Amino acid sequence: MKLSKAAALKYDPSQNKAPKVLASGKGKVAEAIIAKAKEYDIPLFANEALVESLVGLEIDSEIPQELYAAVVEVFVWLAKSDARVGS
Repeated sequence: MKLSKAAALKYDPSQNKAPKVLASGKGKVAEAIIAKAKEYDIPLFANEALVESLVGLEIDSEIPQELYAAVVEVFVWLAKSDARVGS
C-alpha cells in the first residue's frame, strides 16, 4: 500500500517538552520520507488521521497537546517493536 502522506518525528526529552516534526509532506515528498526511513531501518507506523494532523504542522515545531495521546501510541508501538527486535 502506497502512502500519499508522511511525517517524521523526533523526541529528545532533554531538549524539548514534546516531540517535534522533522519532516512532512504529500506525494513525492512523502515517498522520499518513507524511502529514507526504510534506508535507515526506521519502523513505519500508519495512522491516517494522525499523519493528516502532522502534515499540517510547521517543520521543527513541537506537536500540539491535542496530539499527545496519539503520538504516545506511536512511541509505545516503537518501543515494543524495538524490544521484539532486541530479544
